[in-house]
Amino acid sequence: MPRLDGATALYPLYSAFVQAVYPPDTYNHSIYETGNDLAVCTTTSEAYKRLIKGDADIIFAAAPSLAQTKQAKLAGRELKLTPIGREAFVFFVNKRNPVNGLTTEQVKDIYSGTLTNWKQVGGKKASIRAFQRDENSGSQTMLEKIMEDRTLMSPPKENVADVMSGIISLTASYRNYNNALGFSFLFYASEMNASDEIKLLEIEGVPPTKESIRSGAYPFAAEFYAVTAGSTNPNIEPFLDWILSPEGQELVDKTGYAAVK
Repeated sequence: MPRLDGATALYPLYSAFVQAVYPPDTYNHSIYETGNDLAVCTTTSEAYKRLIKGDADIIFAAAPSLAQTKQAKLAGRELKLTPIGREAFVFFVNKRNPVNGLTTEQVKDIYSGTLTNWKQVGGKKASIRAFQRDENSGSQTMLEKIMEDRTLMSPPKENVADVMSGIISLTASYRNYNNALGFSFLFYASEMNASDEIKLLEIEGVPPTKESIRSGAYPFAAEFYAVTAGSTNPNIEPFLDWILSPEGQELVDKTGYAAVK
């Protein structure tokens, strides 16, 4: 069976795929561990490295960064992206922050360093501590795509969270409550690592929900992918076909994401 790896935020989904169609007793769930297991989770950055190296047959992740695409080309591999679902990219603050939403332009202004105080967006007078993730993480790559033609500011080292859970815990902590801004994906922030100390922000007045993702009303909704890189495993295509079948897409919905079909 295909060897799977992927993003932390998508592990519940592809492990559900395995439980649904892989023969019983052919795998062990060892999250964050590699070896002979068929379904592991090493995070987006490591998963792309393992896919390019040939240690994984399929990874489940956001689209690759430019650096990851270059790494694949240098290794003589072509990344093939199959959209299998949609997810919301969300921004959040501590629940004590009076700001309930931002516009797309305000997000860009904050992360380019031109908007620096919460008072400028209807909050209290306090400098904005805009956290970022490590390079080549799925969420950081998504932020870079949102910035488009704007230059993403280089954050102080202490404002870079090396794991996705870290950016939530930093924003949730009392020490940072009056000025922190973080980001993640909806399912991870609301289900996998939910905290009652953070508040998801509306973007352009639209809250991030499965309904607003499906309708296209939420601006920062994005497809996520099953990514391959030329493995000769004969079961890859049948597996991808099943994921895109009504049964597979129903499982995408039931797991908590938004189906593409």
